[in-house]
Amino acid sequence: MTDKIYVIHENEEWTTHLFKRLDELELPYEDWFINEGLVDLNDVPPEGVFYSRMSASSHTRGHRFAPEMADSLLAWLEHHGRTVFNGTRALRLEVSKVNQYMALNSAGIQTPKTIAANGRAQIIEAAEKLGVSSFITKHNRAGKGLGVRLFHSIDALKEYLDSEDFEQSIDGITLIQEYIQAPEPFITRCEFVGRKFVYAVQVDTSEGFELCPADACRIDDLMCPVGEQTEEKPKFQIVEGFNDPIIEKYETFLRHNEIAVAGIEFIRNSDGEIFTYDVNTNTNYNGDAEAVAGKYGMLELAQLLGSQLKDLRVEA
Repeated sequence: MTDKIYVIHENEEWTTHLFKRLDELELPYEDWFINEGLVDLNDVPPEGVFYSRMSASSHTRGHRFAPEMADSLLAWLEHHGRTVFNGTRALRLEVSKVNQYMALNSAGIQTPKTIAANGRAQIIEAAEKLGVSSFITKHNRAGKGLGVRLFHSIDALKEYLDSEDFEQSIDGITLIQEYIQAPEPFITRCEFVGRKFVYAVQVDTSEGFELCPADACRIDDLMCPVGEQTEEKPKFQIVEGFNDPIIEKYETFLRHNEIAVAGIEFIRNSDGEIFTYDVNTNTNYNGDAEAVAGKYGMLELAQLLGSQLKDLRVEA
């Protein structure tokens, strides 16, 4: 058999652990590093199982057009009926928080009030229109906490926009979003493999929203929702026995949007309401937290890909 698992990505640091698990399971795979390249639309793709880990933050690693290249590749694969995990629909949501929020809302999932703007005057207008005392800015195509800033006044926003600190989103769209005040300094990230819930991890935000488990995404302490914490504890902790009705909504959302693998992040306000603010389709896992809980996301993923490869061979 020549068919194998193909991993489509632009960041070698984020595939190391997956390749290790595939090796452990003795599964054949090929590394498809997508940055520059070509897709011959007149050719026929190889047989196999294709998994995309394309990231919205690729431009921060010098891979500005990797998502666009991956989109072309995935469209080609889907046209030929290949088995694709996290295909064109998933990538569309990965690179646009506007698309994420609209899809989440369609699934009955609450997101923070948000306005998308392009241009300095429009960003200010959006903040005024939002009409809340505290708000944040963030990039529409983001990842790694890009462009995330907390403001308590329009004047502070204007000062930021006029400073050298202001950085434009790579797609030109800045989001102005209501600030959700959490009673405790953490957010929750729910991990899914094969559109099924694997575990929830609690992420400590007392030092700012450095949320990516694999690639430290530190931003200024300005985003810290509470004061300093004196007791040292792990930043990532898997929540034992996590069970909330939001999980069923998330699984339905993933199914309807053809997303096989994802990490979905939410925050609770003081009334206990859940606000979902990020869908990460190239999700990573924290090794220390997994070792403590005895649960391993990359192993689950490798097993899923292996199972699909086996099914493909049976069909053949």
